[in-house]
Amino acid sequence: MALLMGDKSALVTKEKALPGRASKMEVPEKHFVTGNTMEQPFPSNLEHCVFGSGCFWGSEKAAWRMPGVWSSSVGYAGGFTPNPTYEEVCSGQTGHTEVYQVVWDPEIVGFADILRIFWQSHDPTQGMRQGNDSGTQYRSALFPATPEQHKLVLASKEAYQGALSKAGFGAITTEIGEPGATEYYFAEGYHQQYLAKPGSRPYCSAQPTGVAMPEYAGGECKLPEKYFEKYGPRPGCTIGFPNEQVQMDELK
Repeated sequence: MALLMGDKSALVTKEKALPGRASKMEVPEKHFVTGNTMEQPFPSNLEHCVFGSGCFWGSEKAAWRMPGVWSSSVGYAGGFTPNPTYEEVCSGQTGHTEVYQVVWDPEIVGFADILRIFWQSHDPTQGMRQGNDSGTQYRSALFPATPEQHKLVLASKEAYQGALSKAGFGAITTEIGEPGATEYYFAEGYHQQYLAKPGSRPYCSAQPTGVAMPEYAGGECKLPEKYFEKYGPRPGCTIGFPNEQVQMDELK
């Protein structure tokens, strides 16, 4: 019962956050869809970044379906409690938000492609909520791994803010971390690639705005425009697609 107490719309302080534990969460050895590992070390030619856009089930699926994505996983980040459980994060007493980590081959898909899907897959102006899900664990967030990623994150945010403002939306509330400064904690095994597993509940409360990402310096995409037209997020839902990863030959 103690876990259910507290204001879930306000971030907990470090002093009041749950203590957590030293032991890390065990996750499956292989990604349910791609068959690759979800844990580091990754092959040296790959890049990775952590994103938060509401409930992580649908968000992760939007990521793993992209051509060139080698692996993905879901977890918790941005808070204070080490190695939290899902129940602890739901209590609002860890400071974490639900996130997903994407690992990709930059020769096939660019960071700009993934950022475009991120921004367009949810409403980044909703603060401590996303759609029907409310609380600090559903806040929008971006935790870049490198200074180069951080620079592009800021540029993409500025560009998307301009487009959102023209469409009548408010200020972007997305939390943006410093490069490589945020610890990523894996979520429980049953959350990993949840929507691809038999018997899963097809739920996603993300609310894409329907606003397209405009052009900006460094934001040139590697994937053809056909990908975003055919498989990009649709207002109201990000899960109305097959579970399989899209192949490049489908975009010719």
